[in-house]
Amino acid sequence: MMNRVTNNDLAPAPRSSDREQLATELLERLKYRIGKDPKVAKPHDWLTAAILVVRDRITDKWMDSTRRTYSTGSKRVYYLSLEFLIGRLMRDAMTNIGILDEMRHALASLGVDLDVIAELEPDAALGNGGLGRLAACFMESMATVDVPAYGYGIRYVHGLFRQQMADGWQVELPETWLAHGNPWEFERRESSYEIGFGGAVETINIGEDKQRFVWKPAERVIATAYDTPAVGWHAKRVNTLRLWSANPIDPILLDAFNAGDHIGALRESNKAESLTRVLYPADATPAGQELRLRQEFFFCSASLQDILRRHLQQYPDFSSLPDAVAIQLNDTHPAVSVAELVRLLTDVHGLDFDVAWDLARRTFSYTNHTLLPEALESWPVPLFERLLPRHMQIVYAINAKILIEARKEKGIDDQRIRNISLIEESGERRVRMGNLAFVGSHSINGVSALHTELMKETVFADLHKLYPDRINNKTNGITPRRWLMQCNPDLFELIRESIGDAFMDDAEALTALDAFADNRDFQEKFAAIKRENKNRLANLVGSRMGVRIDPAAMFDIQIKRIHEYKRQLLNIIEAVALYDQIRSHPELDWVPRVKLFAGKAAPSYHNAKLIIKLANDVAKVINNDPAVRGLLKVVFVPNYNVSLAEIMVPAADLSEQISTAGMEASGTGNMKFALNGALTIGTLDGANVEMRDHVGAENIVIFGMTAEEVAKVRAEGHNPRAIIEQSRELSQALAAISSGVFSPDDRNRFTGLVDGIYNHDWFMVAADFDAYAKAQREVDAIWTDKPSWYSKTIRNTARMGWFSSDRTIRQYATEIWRA
Repeated sequence: MMNRVTNNDLAPAPRSSDREQLATELLERLKYRIGKDPKVAKPHDWLTAAILVVRDRITDKWMDSTRRTYSTGSKRVYYLSLEFLIGRLMRDAMTNIGILDEMRHALASLGVDLDVIAELEPDAALGNGGLGRLAACFMESMATVDVPAYGYGIRYVHGLFRQQMADGWQVELPETWLAHGNPWEFERRESSYEIGFGGAVETINIGEDKQRFVWKPAERVIATAYDTPAVGWHAKRVNTLRLWSANPIDPILLDAFNAGDHIGALRESNKAESLTRVLYPADATPAGQELRLRQEFFFCSASLQDILRRHLQQYPDFSSLPDAVAIQLNDTHPAVSVAELVRLLTDVHGLDFDVAWDLARRTFSYTNHTLLPEALESWPVPLFERLLPRHMQIVYAINAKILIEARKEKGIDDQRIRNISLIEESGERRVRMGNLAFVGSHSINGVSALHTELMKETVFADLHKLYPDRINNKTNGITPRRWLMQCNPDLFELIRESIGDAFMDDAEALTALDAFADNRDFQEKFAAIKRENKNRLANLVGSRMGVRIDPAAMFDIQIKRIHEYKRQLLNIIEAVALYDQIRSHPELDWVPRVKLFAGKAAPSYHNAKLIIKLANDVAKVINNDPAVRGLLKVVFVPNYNVSLAEIMVPAADLSEQISTAGMEASGTGNMKFALNGALTIGTLDGANVEMRDHVGAENIVIFGMTAEEVAKVRAEGHNPRAIIEQSRELSQALAAISSGVFSPDDRNRFTGLVDGIYNHDWFMVAADFDAYAKAQREVDAIWTDKPSWYSKTIRNTARMGWFSSDRTIRQYATEIWRA
């Protein structure tokens, strides 16, 4: 069933797009660009040939889009993000330019299966999770809604690590997505910029009251651009994803090499290349922190130099910068851009500080993605000053301006002054990047309604009082082209047959599907597609992991970055409790269930890696216990990425969105699951709140404490031990885990995890356990009433159109960027 969807009429067909012409183009690319005869060409050769054919067709549209932007003087949006989790591009691009079906037949006429070669395309390892995938969805939607845009990031050679399991433990290996090149990209050697680090600042007096500052870096590297076209739906516009690669000024120190120091002669090359080798190097060491800061400044400086260069090509000076340019900071990683833009405008282009500061603040806007203080990056002042001495001066100058204004004009007390300051004074002095991004932007947005309100009350409370008009909400969204049309083609085709094509251009037209929610014939077709998607996932789990899972069982899926606030631990503990109940009460009519997990833990995050080990240890015991009779299986699928998500999301019956209330900014996995017909079990956290409002409270299973209740319990004192002792199922599950039932080789392996729940339970695992277990039994009851189950899940699909990233981008464009 997965291959029957076609898209001949999904988008206007490009010129010469008949199958014979495509076959001719494929053979031409194979011969002249790859140098292969079709008789000896391997699948990877055909993949490259197909990508080149698609890329060449997109390039015409790309150049047209660029010319149009210049000719109309349209405002450009620049999206700065340390992550772009773009995944595989070929199917997406073929769909958006309207040649997927034709390409399938053209390849078949040459004896090649498109589905086989598509599986060979590597996932670009440029992101970690929701932040990077959101950036990728936004790039596609900006092109779709005709916003001229550049995405700026880093061309990581290895990116995020490839995850393997060794006896249930996470092992990090390099991801080699660039090992054989990237046929999508174009190197832009002319777009190269010097990036400096360290050194000193020279002050030059140029008048009675004026000084000029000259930064003389001790180290320099070259940033070189690589461009990938980002094509929108119908190819209406093609934007640019520009990624930076680092190169040394001198690739080899010949004197050292000739003197016999062959390794030392390459130290400059190694130092430069380390900047773009790995995403999120572990920052538990001073060296790791320094590398992270170097990475962030490297890509910010290169991007801003590029933006200013492009602006001066079209305009005589920088007075028009905020009218022609909108720069969006995707979280705090690019926050150093605020200081760098001021430096470039003052030190390089000669503007007065006050003018430069005004231009910067009117040009930048900042998206906050977290309320976790540790995720609002801050850097030790000595590190920041040593690495970026001129920027430290600028940060102090900005801070003086802000604090003097606050003290004189607002009458703010000392504590609020300390909270507003760009320099953290309690303990080690640190530069607060979240505060820098806030004061340097005219707009600060949250990514869900709840998150935005909590920003005003928590991490940015005093800054919000100082600048009450800056914080606004832009609830996240997902692109329905990738997360319905591409990953679930059979469901997409069923929807088209039922309600027509309007939803393809306006996702909110999916509401017409509501009329089919109680239609038994439609429910049967909907269920058959879900079963086929589950078969596909079951086959993947069987082939990769040797674990047999029954597609007739409920597929209960939690896939996301492993973090304590996302509460995979709560899910695992409930699985242990359910395991005990199934063994204790074999006479009851239990719902067969498969709990599937996937996600990566940061290499230095001990507890997250321990949670992965616990999931695998619990799986080993439960899956091999004959007393369970196959009614419960637990599976941790390694190396979660976009391609794996595209298989797991359409197969989900139940979507786990169970973060501690008040700690998840938005979530976008929740949207992907619901769009593909999964029922959500979740807390009132992030975008779950708005999802409940859109899909209806009767079509989502909500449990647990609210954000306000969590804050109140933490403030008044939480006694998890008393809660645990009053809950038989929870206390027995924790006792089994801590005593070594699931870790007979190391009885104390999980003692620390359990002690954390008993002693402080910061993430409210004990506090929410009974409510969660009760909600799961409510899910069981719905599952046993299949008409009711499919009525609810169909309504989830029907009512998720509002969560399209097209809607989100239109809001950014009209309310923030004015683009």
